[in-house]
Amino acid sequence: MASDSKIRLFLITVALAITLVSCNKKNDVIPDTYVNFTLDLNDPEFVNLSGFGGSVVVGSSTNNWGPSAAGYDGNGIIICYGVDEFYAYDRTCPNDYVVNNLSVKVNIDPGNSTIAVCPKCGTKYGLTEGGTPASGVGRYPLKNYKTRQQGNYVTVWN
Repeated sequence: MASDSKIRLFLITVALAITLVSCNKKNDVIPDTYVNFTLDLNDPEFVNLSGFGGSVVVGSSTNNWGPSAAGYDGNGIIICYGVDEFYAYDRTCPNDYVVNNLSVKVNIDPGNSTIAVCPKCGTKYGLTEGGTPASGVGRYPLKNYKTRQQGNYVTVWN
């Protein structure tokens, strides 16, 4: 009887450990690069972020932020406003990076600012859906960066 309870305890411990490890698994295929900048929502350059689905692209030349706003390989970062929160993604297409070892910039879809499209592989990524592939050959999400809004300021970092 005591042996059965030890086995159950062992199996529960193993199952819990596997669950915790799988939950912490990152799906980022784009290498980490230092990102840290704060944008002012009152700046006319960011007027598109005032309503749901509004998106902007920032890079090293934006407000002289330099490399801290450049993302991987200097491709830049897309910022999108969803329902009461901001999302930030690296512009590097994860599919082209994994499959072809290429650094291809995704672009905001001119017809739908909640979608980013890769000009090479054609994958479309949902910007208000965690950067996950919405259609196309891609199977990895865009690299996500953390965001925090304090008043009229939005900080993006990793």
